[in-house]
Parts: sequence; structure tokens; C-alpha cells
Amino acid sequence: MTRHDRGSRAVIIDCHGHYTTAPPQHDRWRKSQLESFREGRAAPAYPVISDDEIRESIEQNQLRLLRERGADLTIFSPRASAMAHHEGDERVSEAWARACNDLIARVVGLFPATFAGVCQLPQSPGAGLKSSVAELERCVLDLGFVGCNLNPDPSGGHWTSPPLTDPYWYPIFEKMVELDVPAMVHVSSSCNPVFHATGAHYLNADTTAFMQFIQGELFAEFPELRLIIPHGGGAVPYHWGRYRGLADMLGKPPLGEHVMRNVFFDTCVYHQPGIDLLFEVIDAGNILFGSEMVGAVRGIDPQTGHYFDDTKRYVDAAGLTSSDAELVYSGNARRVYPRLDHTLRAQGR
Repeated sequence: MTRHDRGSRAVIIDCHGHYTTAPPQHDRWRKSQLESFREGRAAPAYPVISDDEIRESIEQNQLRLLRERGADLTIFSPRASAMAHHEGDERVSEAWARACNDLIARVVGLFPATFAGVCQLPQSPGAGLKSSVAELERCVLDLGFVGCNLNPDPSGGHWTSPPLTDPYWYPIFEKMVELDVPAMVHVSSSCNPVFHATGAHYLNADTTAFMQFIQGELFAEFPELRLIIPHGGGAVPYHWGRYRGLADMLGKPPLGEHVMRNVFFDTCVYHQPGIDLLFEVIDAGNILFGSEMVGAVRGIDPQTGHYFDDTKRYVDAAGLTSSDAELVYSGNARRVYPRLDHTLRAQGR
């Protein structure tokens, strides 16, 4: 039951937020960690970061903008571009993921009504997923996180990992199903100069993941698995007819049966025509409100006078019915992230 069911406004949930404003000593430590790895010496101790420094980094940025733009809660994860799984090795990724996730847990602890944690996984090119499974379990069971970010290309733009439908990925999917948490399929920075990170690599990955799901039988193997493809689903809504046709040519069931029972898109699309197209093509039950704020595109659109990433403006103007708007702003996120729903119920929301 949502707040709307009980006669009050539903909680407006932004499903896509990153801690892009972390205190500077956090990023300085990462730089030192990688320098130490390259020089063959031990990384320095992680720095002391006070609660006041965390509060300041959040209150002047994400919290202020969340309130100004009319949302209530952000599903919050470490900075995606800084995951950089291609840097260092698995041991380095383990330490970096743990530091990032512990910092997210501190944000959630300081602002429990406004943020819910999602974890970074310690992936590394060519490595298995045992440490990722362990970190996911730690973050969910010990830190109270509600999901994870899964990088389909830890190589940073060279695509050396198997498709997401390959059994290589099954250990993390099995743990996700066991813990009843979803993953946002989200790449990190690109070390391939061909692919700009946020302008090409991110959207390429979103589109590639969707095509992999069409080609495979992942959701026959894991019918309870839930995956969010961010950035409005990449190129998928714009080319929906192509993907419907490819599914037919490959002898697959219709996309509504084969993929879309388990896959969801967010609204991180930074102009009104794009949002309108998203809702025209994709069922409202498969769309979660998201802004990626403060993230990839931070400026003001000279055509509108508003920030590009103020996506609530676009969704509000999309002409949704009240029932569809509640799904997009609240109901879908609570269904896709049931641990978040449990937390909100415990808070009386």
C-alpha cells in the first residue's frame, strides 16, 4: 500500500542518483590507491571524513535540488564514472567498492528519509564474481542497501566480458534473486578513446544490454530477476520497431513476454520530445522516474531556461494519467525495489 492508497501523496522516488559530490579526500584516496598499485606498494589508509563534511556535500547539492524539484527520495549509489573497474585489479576494486559503499551507507544513515543505498560491485576484467557476490550480500544484509549497479563491461569500453545472458553472470543473478534486489545495468568510465563515457559508452551499453536480453533466454532461467536499464533505455525506445522485428526474426516471443516482464527503463532523458517518445512507446508500468542528478549533464538548457537533468518537469508535462504518474513516480520503484518498499512502510510512508 502506498501513501496514495492511504489518502495522502505517494512518495516521489528518483531511482537514479550518484554521489558525485563526495568530499574531496575520498577521490584523493582513490588517486593514491591507484598510484600505489602501479608502483607496487600498499595503498594508504582511507582518510577520515566527518559527518559534517558529508552533510555539507549533500545538503548543498542533492538534497537542495531534490527539494527544489519536488521529489522525496533518491536511490543513491557511488559515482558511476568513478567505479572504473578497468583500473587496478580485483583486490584494488574490492577496496574501492567497499570504501564507496561505506560512504553511501553513511549518507543514508544521516538522511534516512531521503536516500536509499545501492552498491557498487568490485568487478574487474577477467575476474570471477565471487567478491561481487560477497559485497552485494554485505551491503544488503549489513548496510541495508536495496540494490546494486552491475557493469556489463568492466574493461571500460573494450567489451571483453561475456554477454549478460552468459552463465558467467549467474552467480550475481542468483544472489540478487535470493536477496530480492534488482540491479541497474550501468557501465563506468571509458578508457577507449572511440567512446565518450556519458555521450556514447553509457548509451551504447544500455542498448547493447537490451539486445543481449532479446538474443538470450536469461529470464527463462531467472524469472524473478529485475534489471533497470538507465538513460531511458538508450536507443531502444527510438528503435522499438527494430527490436520487435529482430525478436521475431530470431524466433523469440514478443518483447512484452520475452524481456519486459523483467526489464525497466528510467526517465534520464533530457528533453521533452525524448520523454514523450519514451511514454508513447514503453508501457508506464516499465518506467521508473529518474534524473541522474547531479550527474552527466549539469547545465541549463538555453531553450527552456531550466536544468537539463530536471526530468520531473518533463514527466509532469507528458500528459500521464494520475494512475500512470503514480506508477512512474512511486509504485514501480517500490515494486522493483521491494526492500525499499519495506523501509518506506516501516517509516509510515
